[in-house]
Amino acid sequence: MYSQALNNAPAEPAADDPRFQARIDAEDRIEPNDAMPEAYRRTLIRQISQHAHSEIVGMLPEGNWITRAPSLRRKAALLAKVQDEGGHGLYLYAAAETLGVSREELVDQLLSGRAKYSSIFNYPTLSWADIGTIGWLVDGAAIMNQIPLCRCSYGPYARAMIRVCKEESFHQRQGYEIMLTLCRGTEEQKAMAQDALNRWWWPCLMMFGPPDTLSPHSDTSMRWKIKRFTNDSLRQKFVDATVPQGLHLGLTFPDPALRLDETTGHWAFGEIDWDEFRRVLSGDGPCNRERLAARRKAHADGAWVREAAQAWAAKQAAGREAA
Repeated sequence: MYSQALNNAPAEPAADDPRFQARIDAEDRIEPNDAMPEAYRRTLIRQISQHAHSEIVGMLPEGNWITRAPSLRRKAALLAKVQDEGGHGLYLYAAAETLGVSREELVDQLLSGRAKYSSIFNYPTLSWADIGTIGWLVDGAAIMNQIPLCRCSYGPYARAMIRVCKEESFHQRQGYEIMLTLCRGTEEQKAMAQDALNRWWWPCLMMFGPPDTLSPHSDTSMRWKIKRFTNDSLRQKFVDATVPQGLHLGLTFPDPALRLDETTGHWAFGEIDWDEFRRVLSGDGPCNRERLAARRKAHADGAWVREAAQAWAAKQAAGREAA
């Protein structure tokens, strides 16, 4: 996608090189063949690869419901959504490859457990309402995070995010429509929707990452305009947008401290359980082991496809040389 015509990169500037920072401050896009500090490159690889891993692992909770969707229409829509997420992962792996890291290396980091992905995908999908809640809340949170990335200082990442955000917007609307249908249905269906909201609300707030005071990479990422907003500001924006939607559905949020601050116009919310966030991120969540086991099995089962593709490419190359 991006890495086919890369040249040898010029000499790396220092992380505090004023000329590089001047380009960033001037909103000049950094491209793969441009000189960039090694720390900038490492920061991008970490963020883009984690984003790619999250899209790939994120297929699993919803893929679990494709065969059990309540109608053919719902099945087709969910299948399309899971396919979109796989595509997002591929776009992002390709963008990361422009930084000099191979896709094989990135996948190995995921399968070995050395790489992180979003904590949200380590929670189970127990009912059909979870699929609606994921679309409404998880993809809604993703949109809050990802729209600013369309203006990321690194060109390949920013360009990949344009299509990703368009598709995520569809996913969010699809999820909210499922929740609306459930909330307008029977008492049992509305109770199912409420139960899903109760279980997913706090993990969704954790999606934005630790509070700004404990986020080790935020200051640097903000200075280099890899990200444009802090974790806490994005979290607040998400709460302000989402609470009125939930109230319209007739649902109750599982936070007794939730209230509208008339002075600021923002919704104040309770304390997040950051101990749970750290446990899940470190591998001790409800589905961490299950998710990695599924990815490792898929990787092993697909080995013959990779081997066949490599053999075909070698045969094609040999034919060109012979000609």
